[in-house]
Amino acid sequence: MLDTIIFEKINGLAHLWPALDWLGVFAASYFQYFSVAFLLIFFFWPKNKRVINRLMVASALASALVSRFIFASAIHNFLHRSRPFLVLESASKLIEIKTNGNFAAFPSGHAAFFFALAMAVYFYNRRLGLVFFAGAILIGLARIFVGVHWPSDVLGGAILGIVGAWAVDRVIRKIISLPR
Repeated sequence: MLDTIIFEKINGLAHLWPALDWLGVFAASYFQYFSVAFLLIFFFWPKNKRVINRLMVASALASALVSRFIFASAIHNFLHRSRPFLVLESASKLIEIKTNGNFAAFPSGHAAFFFALAMAVYFYNRRLGLVFFAGAILIGLARIFVGVHWPSDVLGGAILGIVGAWAVDRVIRKIISLPR
């Protein structure tokens, strides 16, 4: 019930202002590419921190991929939750999505991916990690705004991504003997 109330408050803002609709669609569908491109810049820069930055980027990408394509996909195989636009007549769906029968709502794969990315970056650079967390929150809220996820889908994906990043970080630090 709370999920529906929060969803309706956020998604109910759709179609009120064209600029907000554009921003929501951009954040839900395209901002992710800028976020990953921004992360990849740190693979090559700055020279005096190149080794640690490369480790940060590799850890972040590994965390994001594991969280999204192993953990979230495994859950999708067992939990079949309908997306909000299929359940609520009042839901506004602003984007088209590729789905496997539209039952892959929980957890949000986007949230799992980008919260894992943010958490992994945070382990190496707290300030930069907070920037990536802000981006992950924006993407998560936008996925609700455009009507493709429930708030609990995003929350579940965020938790899954954070835990996934922590697990990958533990493995990486054990392999290369980095202190915590």
